[in-house]
Amino acid sequence: MKLAFSDPKMYLFAIMYHAIAAAGGFQYFVPTLTATLGYSHSISLLLVAPPHIFMVIWSLSHSLVSDKVKNRFWFWMYPQPIVIIGFIIFMTTTSFAACYVSFFLMVFVFALNGILYAWIADAIPRPPAKRSAALAFINSFANIASIWTPFTYYPSESPQYRVANGISIGLLIVSMICAIIVHLITIRQNKELDRQEADDLELDRRQLALLKTTADVEGIDLGAARKLQKRHRYML
Repeated sequence: MKLAFSDPKMYLFAIMYHAIAAAGGFQYFVPTLTATLGYSHSISLLLVAPPHIFMVIWSLSHSLVSDKVKNRFWFWMYPQPIVIIGFIIFMTTTSFAACYVSFFLMVFVFALNGILYAWIADAIPRPPAKRSAALAFINSFANIASIWTPFTYYPSESPQYRVANGISIGLLIVSMICAIIVHLITIRQNKELDRQEADDLELDRRQLALLKTTADVEGIDLGAARKLQKRHRYML
């Protein structure tokens, strides 16, 4: 826990996940809008399904391509402007056709979940206990969003919910800013690893202490820990 809570990337990931969890709160209000069409209760609920079915297929492809090209940052970034456009359409029109199309854009927020967990594992890889503690904190902090987001959907603003959607847009912008910071941190860390390996530098006291902690937690000696460190690079 001490290792996890001393890593600034953990807090940035926690904010990023909290932001997309809050932005995804719109899904609970989709049946409210489809119910206004005058169809039966069953048909209204069935209309909720197509955007989510589409996103299941897209998310799988999105994650597979991210793995193939070995990139997390851009696969985190590109869906968010699409989601923001969806929110803007939803907030500014009363046409059901336009609103229904906006759902297909807004559900892009769910493509981010798999990328985030993979990025966390890449950016906070070892020791495993540190990664576990970081994931637990990030997940807990993110799910706090389910406590407060329903209160931003004021009944008087139905069905456009401008306040809630405006907050979601702001959070997505915060999420992208945090992602840029994480990206820059990992670029710097990779350069440092490259420099240490190229010059075969001796570790300073701080670096040696961190390496010793990793070795102790993983139950390996310093030499083995150093070999793992030399082979590792953060996925950008």
